[in-house]
Amino acid sequence: MKHSYSPGELKQEIIKIYNSINQEIFGTGIKSQKIDISGDKVFIFATHKRIPALKILDGSNRSLTASVDILLMEANKRMLKQQIESKLGLEVKLVLKDYDPETELSGTVILFKEPLE
Repeated sequence: MKHSYSPGELKQEIIKIYNSINQEIFGTGIKSQKIDISGDKVFIFATHKRIPALKILDGSNRSLTASVDILLMEANKRMLKQQIESKLGLEVKLVLKDYDPETELSGTVILFKEPLE
């Protein structure tokens, strides 16, 4: 069932879901975020706190930590899609996400099956 949200309410609901998933996966929320809605897309740019153990291993074992980063992003994208669909009643077509461990910045694009505005 589709819910009716104003753009501001929708942004708040998506950020709540996004932040709670980060809390669940990493044990900490995001430091800051910017969210924009354009048609059938939501763009989220966030600053994260790098997991200390991964930060320590980045210098000597970046291939290992890069693999862990990919697995964590896959879990994050899957959870984000599931929770947006179940909590907000909006059908998600695709979630794309990338993360730069050096700057601790991530970019997420959520593509919905229908325009949001």
